[in-house]
Amino acid sequence: MSKTGAFDLASGVGGKIEKDDVLSAVDKYEKYHVYYGGEEQGRKSNYTDMVNKYYDLVTSFYEFGWGESFHFAHRWNGESLRESIKRHEHFLALQLELKPGQKVLDVGCGIGGPLREISRFSSTSVTGLNNNEYQITRGKELNRIAGVDKTCNFIKADFMKMPMPDNSFDAVYAIEATCHAPDAVGCYKEIYRVLKPGQHFAAYEWCMTDAFDPDNQDHQKIKSEIELGDGLPDIRSTRQCLDALKKAGFEVIWERDLAPDSPVPWYLPLDTNHFSFSSFRLTSVGRFFTRNLVKSLEYVGLAPKGSLRVQSFLEKAAEGLVEGGRREIFTPMYFFVARKPLSPSE
Repeated sequence: MSKTGAFDLASGVGGKIEKDDVLSAVDKYEKYHVYYGGEEQGRKSNYTDMVNKYYDLVTSFYEFGWGESFHFAHRWNGESLRESIKRHEHFLALQLELKPGQKVLDVGCGIGGPLREISRFSSTSVTGLNNNEYQITRGKELNRIAGVDKTCNFIKADFMKMPMPDNSFDAVYAIEATCHAPDAVGCYKEIYRVLKPGQHFAAYEWCMTDAFDPDNQDHQKIKSEIELGDGLPDIRSTRQCLDALKKAGFEVIWERDLAPDSPVPWYLPLDTNHFSFSSFRLTSVGRFFTRNLVKSLEYVGLAPKGSLRVQSFLEKAAEGLVEGGRREIFTPMYFFVARKPLSPSE
């Protein structure tokens, strides 16, 4: 079970950052972004610091509102958000053709919600790669509670420089995580290196679609809101992701943006015009209560100073995500399956 209480939310804000330093961390994080005068190059050259600060600051909020799996999902009519998230993860496992006993790598695993689900669904051993100490600590505890600590583990490392030997894994996947990479080709090359020849890499990527117009100020505003609220150096286009896969050496089996095929819009849980009891904390009413809860906890000193500002930029991200989804200029589920050839000449 995820943390759900107010005290858990308050005590988790800041992650491994000292509570007295949370406010200054929020200041520094915000200044990386266009919304506050930051530049893309600064975000890319300092991506490790930026992303670590982001997840230290927001993980508690994510778990409070979203559960253990921090991602969106293709969703059918009549399907709950939680059901769609599990099916989204099962779909990925099926596309990877996972077999019992295989060694699998989850690149950018968060607190391990997908890792645990995929391991149990496919009877595989899954290693989660994450560069954030707080999320790894939380993930290990959740592995223990779920009883998968013998088959699932974590490695603290940068996915641009993985500390694993070549050809280590039978399959690799990433769920809305490699969008944090400052260089897609470099990230995919590392994944290519640790994957065994003939095996598959599958991912859901956050991307701008072909409908995005870089000369449209409204489009740029939406993009910058998503980057600010989600710790991203720069959101790549679907075409850039596909090109990066090929440059890294992968053979692309198939690729498609799954968002247009979703009967229920992927952004619906964040839409303030939508109300749901099953995802109440994500609704406008739920966010109102959370905002005032955080404000009160910060006022009495149970939550560190700066907590309300974290809540604020997460809400700004939600606005950008909803608007980006409505205009179809952004997708969180550009999906692909790629294969590492058996030999360079194949």
